[in-house]
Amino acid sequence: MKIIEHFKRQFALKKLRDPNYRFLFDDNIPDEYVSFDCETTSLDVKEAEIISIGAVKICGNKIVTSESFYVLVKPEGMMEARNVTIHGLRPKDLRNGLPIEEALKQFLAFVGGRPVVGFFLEYDVAMVNKFLKPMIGVGMPNRQIEVSALYYQQEMRQKYYDMVVDLRMASMIKKLNIPDLPRHDALNDSINVAMMYLALQARE
Repeated sequence: MKIIEHFKRQFALKKLRDPNYRFLFDDNIPDEYVSFDCETTSLDVKEAEIISIGAVKICGNKIVTSESFYVLVKPEGMMEARNVTIHGLRPKDLRNGLPIEEALKQFLAFVGGRPVVGFFLEYDVAMVNKFLKPMIGVGMPNRQIEVSALYYQQEMRQKYYDMVVDLRMASMIKKLNIPDLPRHDALNDSINVAMMYLALQARE
């Protein structure tokens, strides 16, 4: 698997159009990760826009909240009212948000080449890549760590007959016995995920 990932990264590096983003491939930062989350206008990647990005660094077994990242993004299209009730961000809250290109530029500078951690991370990465690929020619090359997959693997080791594992964030947080920050806020969710990741590492 590591060999396959190596060749994937080398292929992506060749497709990189902007050499200023070569730092995304510098993954020699030992024991550092970035937990991140996006809030969006829809759950459909094809039509959704990013309206906020939150991230926090994990260094060793510590969450470095003093090095957190949060940015509001001004969407180009209309927001769905049903999603406003979830994340609480209204059009007027985003009036002074950054254009998505500038928001991603700042976000990537924060992440660097560190592995990224998330909860159902595939969606968040897909949202970033939707706007990133037209900018630089490639999506995020960072190694991805999915906390729900780690949790599932650990839970299945203890199950013999009952094969159902509850992968809802609230259930996982309760089982891991960690604080539950108010959810559907990009920064809070990234901190929640960072706490989940460290709790899962402690259970190994």
